[in-house]
Amino acid sequence: MKTVFDKTAILTNTRNAQSVEAEVDDVREHDSLNAFVANTKIHMKWNGKIYVGNIAGMEFTTLGPKQHTTKQGRY
Repeated sequence: MKTVFDKTAILTNTRNAQSVEAEVDDVREHDSLNAFVANTKIHMKWNGKIYVGNIAGMEFTTLGPKQHTTKQGRY
C-alpha cells in the first residue's frame, strides 16, 4: 500500500471564516505540514482533530490535503 497526498489543501481563517486554497508540502500525517499562501510559509501542527497554524496574528486551520491510497503489486 502506498499513500500519496494532494499538493493543495483548503485553509480557513478562524477570525473571518474566509477560505483559500494553499499549496502544501512536507506532510506528516497527524503530526504537521507546511502550507504556502502568497509565498508565505505557515507551519501547521496537528491538534488531534485538525491542523492549526499562526502567521501575522491570524490563525488558520485545515483538515489537510486529501490522501489517496493505492495497492502496489509486484513490478
